[in-house]
Amino acid sequence: MKEKTKFVLCGLGNIGSQVINSILNNHQDNLEVVAICSRNKEKAQKKINDFNLKIPIISASETPNYAKVIVETATYESFREVVEPAIISGCHVIAISVGALVKNLDLIDLANKHNSILQIANGTLPGLDILRSAKEGNVNTVKLKSKILPESLEGEEYIKNNNVDLSNANKEPVFIFSGSAREAALHFPRHFNVAVSLSLAGIGLDKTQIEIYADGTLKGALHKIIIKSDVVELEMTSQNFPSSVNKRSSLIVAKSIIAALREINSHIRIGS
Repeated sequence: MKEKTKFVLCGLGNIGSQVINSILNNHQDNLEVVAICSRNKEKAQKKINDFNLKIPIISASETPNYAKVIVETATYESFREVVEPAIISGCHVIAISVGALVKNLDLIDLANKHNSILQIANGTLPGLDILRSAKEGNVNTVKLKSKILPESLEGEEYIKNNNVDLSNANKEPVFIFSGSAREAALHFPRHFNVAVSLSLAGIGLDKTQIEIYADGTLKGALHKIIIKSDVVELEMTSQNFPSSVNKRSSLIVAKSIIAALREINSHIRIGS
């Protein structure tokens, strides 16, 4: 029987709740959440009572005491607070709020120093495995064209500061932004975790090109990746479906976390 993967879940919002639901609905699963890390302990306690779980609610500094695998589903603002103590303690961190990594790139060096793992759960994007392979040759172009639901973008400071009119976005795509992945992650930190994932897998934050459109005609976020290299050329599109609870998050995000957790103690690995 495979060894059970025990982990601390940091953040119990929409995505964190989906992760727990997935585990509880699979009674023969080899995944076990042993503690919840949350700033709002009262709110977190109510949620774990709803799940009928009897596990402690802890602070970020306590997470390494409970498990060596830490799952971050918190927020852009609390990313470093959650991730840093785990990295310093040599943990395996699976993170999703990696838009915050642009302002915290030293965490990568910290992971190397403390022999820990910072893993980005990147199930929202296609083609990353082939991009990592292409990187062993010479990659000339990596471009991401993303179409996002307008209600997901309307509260962003970039939209307000640049007077972007989203009124026609429910009829046709409205151009929002074109620039580097670094710029995209800084302007849209809560939405463009994908820009950081793509950049780290490929040619970096400044060479990776991003185009963003608001499009209310779609079911959810649509991402098209274009890769040109001396070993492969690729165009691939993914259509993500939004959560029914919060349309700003895609259902595939929680599933990518579960997939990453399963891989830790798996005896077969798929991909480079």
